[in-house]
Amino acid sequence: MLSGMPDTVRYEVTESLAAITLNRPDAMNALDVRTKEALRDALHRAADDPGVRAVLLTGAGRAFCVGQDLKEHTAHLAERSAGEGGEAAGDGALSTVAEHYNPITRAIAAMPKPVVAAVNGAAAGAGMGFALAADYRVVSERAKFTTAFAGVALSTDSGLAWTLPRFVGPGRAADLLLFPRTIDAREAERLGIAQRVVPAEELAETAAGVARALAAGPTLAYASIKRALAFAASHTLEETLELEAGLQLRAGASEDHRAAVAAFVAKQAPVFRGR
Repeated sequence: MLSGMPDTVRYEVTESLAAITLNRPDAMNALDVRTKEALRDALHRAADDPGVRAVLLTGAGRAFCVGQDLKEHTAHLAERSAGEGGEAAGDGALSTVAEHYNPITRAIAAMPKPVVAAVNGAAAGAGMGFALAADYRVVSERAKFTTAFAGVALSTDSGLAWTLPRFVGPGRAADLLLFPRTIDAREAERLGIAQRVVPAEELAETAAGVARALAAGPTLAYASIKRALAFAASHTLEETLELEAGLQLRAGASEDHRAAVAAFVAKQAPVFRGR
């Protein structure tokens, strides 16, 4: 666990894999300020650690993450209303989007190594946003997703306005955001949200296996693939081709590429070092 980190987030590194676990099971891993700050810091630690080559993100207990802790949020709204009143109250209480949710989502999406979300239960609001920001989702057959925001008279955050249409298309994304409902694991798989759905009792082992395989892979190549996919989502083919050329030069100069080519010629399995 990170030194000084609240026990609401667990952080463990084993064999190049950083396991980050939201640890408020009694609150279904709802996000209070302490938890958001700890999650943000854990993700930054994983990104900066050269010994970490993949990240596994999950939740303790029966939920992945149900989003904002509404009890704490209600208290903040009341405090701002008493001190400032009106629209400024909501602005103050919702500063958490810029202070916490945006940095967390960016840290997941821009992580220069693969991020696997093991969705063990409910993923709602920001929890769904964090899961969709990951590169790969292994989902328990008991898991459920919901956008949630409109149900409490809020707009989207945590990148869902960007990620959701890319998975399900703009029309279905509008439907899910304007009329929030529960998406079960099988529907999530059909929609392209879940890459793999497994029995609940197999989730931990399967997700860890996926994450370990990625941690043993060509880390620099994975970082380039992530960057290319994100870039291509909002740029032209010509712009993407230019970016790919530069990224391929970097990947081609890597130790992992040279080792993989040598292993291929020798008819051996490559061993990647992440450099």
